[in-house]
Amino acid sequence: MDEKAEAKPAQQFYDQTYYADKDGQRGSATWHTRRIAHRLGNLRNKRVLDVACGLGEWLELLGREGALLSGIDISERAVKTCREHLPGADVRLGSADSLPWPDATFDLVTCLGSLEHFADKPRALEEMVRVGVAQARYLVLVPNAGFLTRRLGFYAGTQQTRLREDVYSLDTWTDLFRTAGLIVQRRWRDLHTLDHRWIATGPMRQWVLRAAQAAMLPIWPIAWQYQVYHLCKKV
Repeated sequence: MDEKAEAKPAQQFYDQTYYADKDGQRGSATWHTRRIAHRLGNLRNKRVLDVACGLGEWLELLGREGALLSGIDISERAVKTCREHLPGADVRLGSADSLPWPDATFDLVTCLGSLEHFADKPRALEEMVRVGVAQARYLVLVPNAGFLTRRLGFYAGTQQTRLREDVYSLDTWTDLFRTAGLIVQRRWRDLHTLDHRWIATGPMRQWVLRAAQAAMLPIWPIAWQYQVYHLCKKV
């Protein structure tokens, strides 16, 4: 089966299911994503690629920091919305395992909450490494198999488990990055759950439990976190 045939079910899932009820609507950046963006330092005139850019909220946030924006996503619906909101960005329809940019193009490559859903993770990472300059930085957000709530049996994954959702330990993710030519410089907690919009999602009876989990994440060790940001550089 060729790459286009393999990608078709994924594209259909995101176009017809995942983004179907959003109808062009986008969320706003949370305090935590703004904090992560600031941790990346001065991005003015830096060439940034976001892989699996979705509706473009993260790209828009980096654009406010002065970055030169590029993005790619497998969903036609997402790309259309992203282009509408970011007309100056270079946003393309395509797969992460075949990025349509030349070698050594970007200063920063990001992939947030998406790598776990890719069919060919090693190939996607190799492509990200290829399009980065020698001193490029890479920010990858992935789920953690050591997440305490998951280990206790209270969490089974996101909506995207219907397609694919591979959850690895932090050590396994680190080995995967290293095989692709990346080393981890820093890890950061994902604290996006410290937001009333996340806590008040779903049935009201679950709000107390969600609030308790959100309150615990800042003090839980990295090994117990739900998702972890990995800031990497080339070997």
